[in-house]
Parts: sequence; structure tokens; C-alpha cells
Amino acid sequence: MNLMVFGAPGAGKGTQAKFLVEKYNIPQISTGDMLRAAIADKTAMGMEAKKYMDEGELVPDSTIIGIIKDRLEEEDCKKGFILDGFPRTLNQAVALEELMKNSGKKLDKVLSFDVPDELIIQRIAGRRVCSKCGATFHIEFNKPKVQDICDYCGTALVTRKDDNVDTVKNRLENYHKQTAPLIDFYKKMGVFAQIDGSQELSLVTEDMFKNLA
Repeated sequence: MNLMVFGAPGAGKGTQAKFLVEKYNIPQISTGDMLRAAIADKTAMGMEAKKYMDEGELVPDSTIIGIIKDRLEEEDCKKGFILDGFPRTLNQAVALEELMKNSGKKLDKVLSFDVPDELIIQRIAGRRVCSKCGATFHIEFNKPKVQDICDYCGTALVTRKDDNVDTVKNRLENYHKQTAPLIDFYKKMGVFAQIDGSQELSLVTEDMFKNLA
């Protein structure tokens, strides 16, 4: 099953993607993770991306698409995958669709988690991340068993630099401008499913799997 989790920053995409990974045993593919892996592996596309990142510039769509192409050809994607954080623009969505067609693949479902901006700001401002394994917690909605300590590896939890109100508002503004138009694109493809991401976590998960039944 080839899936995409979609929604604004802090809408719960990453959390729900983990449930999909567990159920379907397919990899969650995050653009950020892919870039870091490609650079660490010193692939041609990774080295191309590093040049832009070192200069503080955005990595061009063509390079991102090349990295995604390489990733989707890996063995663990043969049964399917979950795209998380890509595409972010209409141009990227069109390029991805072309790549999928050329690879004989297609998206089965785009799962869009809809959450009001006010709640997203509240969620992100209280988010804490494990500095070692990357697990995510929240001071109100998903507390660790021991305050400021990761449940999984016992490492200290930290607040990411971009998890502040002003930065979040800016990211939301960019999302609404650039990424929201993708909704119509995937609706026309007939693969778009909107889920109320403001519900309790278990209800969001339940609705997600109903859309995949």
C-alpha cells in the first residue's frame, strides 16, 4: 500500500504514520530523514543536496525528486511506503506523480489531517523531542512517564528551536499558501481522504484506518 500523510505542521502526521508502519510493515519516508541519509551515504543526489544546504539555500525540487526516486527503489519499499512531508508544493506533486507513473507505482490514499491553526500552535509549543531517538512527546497531550525523559531510551527531551509560537505561525502561513492547493490536486485524483485531526488520538487513528478499509 502506497500512502501519503498530509497536513499542516503539528497536525499529527508523524504520530499517525507510526501506527501505519506497525500495521502494514511499510517504511515511513520523511523528506528530512531521506536528505540526511542520502548525505550520510554520500549518494550523488545526497552530495548535490548538501551543496545547497551548506549554503543555507532550499534544495531544488529536481534534487529532492531524485532522492525520493532512489529511496522508493530500495527493497523495503516493495510492499509499499508512507510519504511524510512531501510533496509540499503543486510542482512537487506533479513531479512525484510523473515519477510514480514511470516507476509503475501509484498512490493508494492521501490521508489529510485537518486541525485548526489555534490548536496546532498549542500542540507545537508544548512538543518535546528525544535528543537521541527522535520520539515525540507533549507536556499536556502525550506526557512522558518521567518528566523530560524519553520513555523509550531514557534520554533527555528537548524543545526544538523552531517549536516557538512565532515560527509556528510563519510555518502555518507558508503551509496555507504553498501546500493547501494540493488538496484539490489529490481530490481530482480520487485518493484524498480528510480526517478530523483535532479529535482524541485514538479517534483520529480509528478514522484513519476506516478510510483504508
